[in-house]
Amino acid sequence: MNWRRARDQVLTAGWLVVAWGLLWGEFTWGNLVGGVLVAVVVLAVFPLPRVTFDGRVRPLALAHLVARFVVELVVASVQVAWAALRPGPWPRNAIIAVRLRVRTDLNLTLTAELVSLVPGTLIVDVDRESGTLYAHVFDVDGDLAADRARILALETRLVRALGSAAELRQLSSTHHTEPGGTP
Repeated sequence: MNWRRARDQVLTAGWLVVAWGLLWGEFTWGNLVGGVLVAVVVLAVFPLPRVTFDGRVRPLALAHLVARFVVELVVASVQVAWAALRPGPWPRNAIIAVRLRVRTDLNLTLTAELVSLVPGTLIVDVDRESGTLYAHVFDVDGDLAADRARILALETRLVRALGSAAELRQLSSTHHTEPGGTP
């Protein structure tokens, strides 16, 4: 086992021990020892697939990602609250397919998580082969292209903040088409 794999295993075990302590509601020596034992057994019986991170953290782009995410979070929260409280017909919803340009497992996961954290959107399925996210969007007004563009813009900000040089090139060189052939 190389040093990166060992480091990842130790970090994962550490997070499992913290989760174990949180589940018990207190951090005692007994819980610490029990958490370490559980973490070792879990990692031995259920080994996690190797997730590579070849990118680098770009602080300014990361700050931009976080700031835009917070703005989207607040705006979407207000929109969902208004849709729930306003009189009139129920809002229309849709499920859209968005093919990401960077199809790594890490990018798919991080993009899906950030999309799902914003009220009014939820990832309902992922196709790893094609790199497609299927998102449920709330209160659509018929312009599904805007919802797709919003998810792709989030992917762009994420890759600019954490992606590798190759992933950045992929963003700029990939001609984007949706499933079914529509640009």
